[in-house]
Amino acid sequence: MIQLTQLRSEHMADVLRIQDDCYTEIEPESLESLQAKILASPETCLIAESSEGALGYLIAVPVVYPHLPALNAPTFELLAGADTLYIHDLAVASAGRGNGVAQVLVRAAIDAGKRIGLSKACLVAIQNSQKFWAQFNFETVAEPHDALIPKLASYGAGAQLMRAVI
Repeated sequence: MIQLTQLRSEHMADVLRIQDDCYTEIEPESLESLQAKILASPETCLIAESSEGALGYLIAVPVVYPHLPALNAPTFELLAGADTLYIHDLAVASAGRGNGVAQVLVRAAIDAGKRIGLSKACLVAIQNSQKFWAQFNFETVAEPHDALIPKLASYGAGAQLMRAVI
């Protein structure tokens, strides 16, 4: 049975372990960067657990599009007038793959975004994950805003900005 709870400081060792297991194309983010986002928006940052331990996590924050946080930014501040849920990080441990953990996390984060009044979501798809995100109606942004070009480049070749109405 998968249980979702808000990410808290006691989960960070699991988050870092899962991050190391999942990211092969980018350098995992620092603890400081992850915690800045979690502290700014705890209601949209979740961990999936079972009796066997942490299975995956999702970190999302409300933003004013197109002002997305830079990868590995040491600070994050919520801006007034947020209009978009930025799904910054989704990672699932080997033990959680293939049993719907990622889908449960994404649906719960989108629901949390709706509860706080957001009607759009965006993300940067990496490691060929565009097909996964398409199942939640995310579409690739063909021509990202100029301000986003350097941020997208920081995620490596093949990174794609995607947006959805939620």
